[in-house]
Amino acid sequence: MGALTILLAAAGAASAPAATAQAATVRVEFDARRIGAVQARGLADRATGRAATADDPVRIASVSKLVVALGVMRMVEAGTLDLDADVSRTLGWELRNPNSNDVPITLRMLLSHTAGLRDDGEGYVIPLEGSLRAAVARPAAWDSEHRTGSWFHYSNLNFGVIGSVMEAASGERFDTLIARLVLKPLKLDACFNWTTCSDVKAARAVVLYGADGSVRRDDLKGARPACPVNASGPCNLSTYKFASNGALFSPQGGLRISARDLARIGQMLLRRGEDFLKPASVAAMTRPHWVFDGDNGDTDNGFYCAYGLAVQLTALARPGTPAVECHDDVFGDGRPRFGHAGEAYGLRSGLWIDPNAKRGVAYFTTAVADDAPKGRSAYTAAEEALARGN
Repeated sequence: MGALTILLAAAGAASAPAATAQAATVRVEFDARRIGAVQARGLADRATGRAATADDPVRIASVSKLVVALGVMRMVEAGTLDLDADVSRTLGWELRNPNSNDVPITLRMLLSHTAGLRDDGEGYVIPLEGSLRAAVARPAAWDSEHRTGSWFHYSNLNFGVIGSVMEAASGERFDTLIARLVLKPLKLDACFNWTTCSDVKAARAVVLYGADGSVRRDDLKGARPACPVNASGPCNLSTYKFASNGALFSPQGGLRISARDLARIGQMLLRRGEDFLKPASVAAMTRPHWVFDGDNGDTDNGFYCAYGLAVQLTALARPGTPAVECHDDVFGDGRPRFGHAGEAYGLRSGLWIDPNAKRGVAYFTTAVADDAPKGRSAYTAAEEALARGN
């Protein structure tokens, strides 16, 4: 048994050893031009005994945010959106933090989690019958202590707003817009909430299980879901009004994509956007728009210490910042990387790129307990083992 397998098993053994042994675990290495070593083990679907592969789509969780940002940057390059314009102009109604009513909110703030929005429980999950405007009207949706633009606080609700802005500017529903702007040009058979994937790809869905073996998401039984969105009543998408609820197709975490296709996104970023984005757009996404200085944001116990535009930046030098505050280096080697991590419904995932070594890795594993043992960083031991591949 390899060290990676041992560490992954140990990460969940205390709560569900049998379930952990069957967890779907996939890891894909890449450089700018070539897919390298591929590892896949465990079951994508326990009911059928279907083995996991690097080509099976999984709900990749918050890595989805990086893909949304690619769509935003494509619209910025086309002149359809402006990173620094007041998004209220596009939405058609005023979006403001009540604590900073004089500060316009921009896409740059939303993408870098400095707009002042907070997640209030499941307040960012807005059903078909709901509206984004009503969700952000709740006082609990806002930071009441810091001025807009001055404080980092990671929030999924930011991406519901971004989805609405994209729909308002394009006149197109978010899921099909992302497919047109990002997924199809990159030749990826991927989708948000299963609507634009091929039938063949949907039939290969990775079922997400909890550490106790319970089904958490995507037990599709070979077919796409009858209703791809959260709806408390009839699932009639023809009634949906564009831009009224950009959270509908889960821009914060609802991308279904294989590890191999995720690696292809990493390859494009290593090539500085070649034939897809301008190098300046990739540079804008991957440079730090926020860096923790000891008193300018919530690091979530050292998990976030630098952030770009929907891109996490790890292991950056921070002169004068107490080292004890930052534990964001999942690799443990001190090398700066950019990408994004994901965590939801028992899954842990990551896309990480080392721009100096010009290589990267995409991975996910399922059935990880919410209280899984931490490693040496703010990440779980399972994630550290996947990142390092040892």
